[in-house]
Amino acid sequence: MAANSIRERILLAVLDAVRTPVESLGATLHRSPTVAISRELSPALVVFPEAEQITERANDRVTRELTVRLVALARAVPSAIPETEADRLLTAAHAALLADRNLGGLCLGIRELDCEWDVEDADAVAASIPARYAITYRTLDTDLSTNG
Repeated sequence: MAANSIRERILLAVLDAVRTPVESLGATLHRSPTVAISRELSPALVVFPEAEQITERANDRVTRELTVRLVALARAVPSAIPETEADRLLTAAHAALLADRNLGGLCLGIRELDCEWDVEDADAVAASIPARYAITYRTLDTDLSTNG
């Protein structure tokens, strides 16, 4: 059986890194959901792999940059402002993700790219704060499962 790619192992490590702080705030954690997060599952943190680029090739080594988007979601409830709740969730996830910038040796580094705010008045006010991170790692050119 083939090993998982470094990319997949990085995504699993991101989920593991943010799981405890997210759940300690009473939020749910999701990876690339195909349907909207329901009110019952809010607040929530969603992790999306967004894109990957090759940034450098040297002999048989390939340096890659994986863009991952974390989205903190919160809805208005009595005694809570959704933007404040989403911000608290993203703040905890950010600290946890950057606590080990090498994800246990899987990557060369993590850096924050940007952050946005989105407030919607659907069935109830909902806040969404997406933040994107670039995760740099290296593989062999012939094997996505081996660090380069």
